Amino acid sequence: MAIIDPKFGKKLKKYGAYEFDACYNCGSCTAVCSLSTEEDSFPREMVRFSVLGMKDDIKSSLKPWLCYYCGECTTYCPQTANPGELMMSLRRWLITIYDWTGLSGLLYKYWLVSLFAFLLAAAGVLVFGYYNDYNLESLMHYGHLFEMMAIAGVFAFILLPNIIRMWYFVILKPGLKISLITYIKDFKELLIHMFTQKRTLGCDDSVRRWFEHFILVISYLTLLFVTVFLNWFSTQYLFVNILGYVVSAVIVIVTIDFIIDRIRKKKEISKFSQPSDWLFVIWLSLMGFTAMAVRVLIDTGLLEKNVWLYLIHLIILVQWALIIVPFGKWTHFLYRSFAMYFAKLKAG
Repeated sequence: MAIIDPKFGKKLKKYGAYEFDACYNCGSCTAVCSLSTEEDSFPREMVRFSVLGMKDDIKSSLKPWLCYYCGECTTYCPQTANPGELMMSLRRWLITIYDWTGLSGLLYKYWLVSLFAFLLAAAGVLVFGYYNDYNLESLMHYGHLFEMMAIAGVFAFILLPNIIRMWYFVILKPGLKISLITYIKDFKELLIHMFTQKRTLGCDDSVRRWFEHFILVISYLTLLFVTVFLNWFSTQYLFVNILGYVVSAVIVIVTIDFIIDRIRKKKEISKFSQPSDWLFVIWLSLMGFTAMAVRVLIDTGLLEKNVWLYLIHLIILVQWALIIVPFGKWTHFLYRSFAMYFAKLKAG
């Protein structure tokens, strides 16, 4: 028997949803959605679950993650119930459900908490710099060490447990029996969607969106590899330096294009941006820009006299690694990929 929470709709509005309860179940959104089938009323089912407060059904569903927010459902909704933004809000809410720390919910719902977290991270870096006498060699050494520790720590203690919680809600709790062989055989589905973002191509007018997401993911992962594993700021290898410059530039260009879209608000996906959406693209852009600027000063021999620039880069890096990656919109990249994998497992 489904448990209904009559206050769920009000709670969901804190994650960006609004007016979704104006839906009168006409089915226009389902008629235009490319994900809708005879078996799946998409996204209307999620709208009804949200209006009725059927949280357990939403927790066990992958549908919010299968949606890439093309905006067609919102465009053709006669009641302006914004089903596309509801799906986005459900994804934010699900992130807080998966997150065992509870911090995602605080950061999504209260912008002052986000502000405090960002200021605390910045203060921590500045204090660290002060106690190291702003020595560039020391700062860069510990900065590189932080990158390696942050990747391992955030994944092991936050993201991995959260993925396991997602698996529990979607696979284990509903009582699905899936063999180990199936998990292994379908694992390629996770890698395909993680690295290609090909599901975006299922939306109308999606080639540009897919290409931007694709090169952004590849560039971000490449920059991560170059800076962390190849130690871009310390290496003298020409190929590594050029590669670092190229992927940093791509990240800046693509994220600026995303920012412009959000400012113009001409597309449905860009009309209702929440603070977490802005933080994601702005901080990723700053990551690419400051990394490139630091490397330019290294190559010109000017970084020693401009330690402040490396401190700014380190502040942005710490905020990104400790706030946005484990608790912000970055996790969409991870959960979407696993959602495609779990959907394949469920389909048998």
